[in-house]
Amino acid sequence: MERHIDDSKDLVVAYRTLAEHRILDAYGHVSMRHPERADRFLMSRALAPELVTVDDIMEFDLESQPVDRQGRDLYSERFIHGEVYKARPDVRAVVHNHSPTLVPFSITPDVTIKPVSAVTSFIGLGVPTFEIRDFRPGHDMRITDNALGRDLAGVVGDKPAALMRGHGAVIVAKDIPTVVAWSVYLEVAAVQLMQAMQIAGPGGRVVTLYDDEVAAVQKRQEFSRPWNLFRTRTLRRIADEG
Repeated sequence: MERHIDDSKDLVVAYRTLAEHRILDAYGHVSMRHPERADRFLMSRALAPELVTVDDIMEFDLESQPVDRQGRDLYSERFIHGEVYKARPDVRAVVHNHSPTLVPFSITPDVTIKPVSAVTSFIGLGVPTFEIRDFRPGHDMRITDNALGRDLAGVVGDKPAALMRGHGAVIVAKDIPTVVAWSVYLEVAAVQLMQAMQIAGPGGRVVTLYDDEVAAVQKRQEFSRPWNLFRTRTLRRIADEG
């Protein structure tokens, strides 16, 4: 039970951290695979991320149905999480956001988001774009059932993230510290790449990481330092809330 509480606390930290960095606003969500049952995952009830507490964390099966709903509201796009966990046994944490910085890259198919620095090197592993019209034309853009969740998971494939055209992004990783860091640094890359493109001007050259540099960084990269910082700051703010 104590471990379960600690895991839920880390999930709350993820919600609050991504809200602080304006990657999540009133919408978006984070989940983690259940630490003891690979066929379940944990995420909050439907709530603005900045307001999530341990008491809001719920357990879901991989059909994205709550184990014990207790009348609580659910995120309409929870199916993203269940279907990613089905498709990717290696994934233990998922973020879905509506990042205002990433959306422009999702609607400009001739401009690809690329890794601009070592902390953004994971982007070099590939960030495809999910075009919902390829699967369900005329839909309201949300991933509201398992079928669309499977379609999105298929586009993610073995990559760390995917953009969603006119919608946002999904980021997947081996644990909460990594998925939070990747979400933050994906945002950083989008901002810095836009800035570099503006400086370079039309037809100007922007030099991003080469494939061999991406591979070299991936061999040694981990995110314990930013996670410790994020966690310390967030738990301090929660304590100050009383």
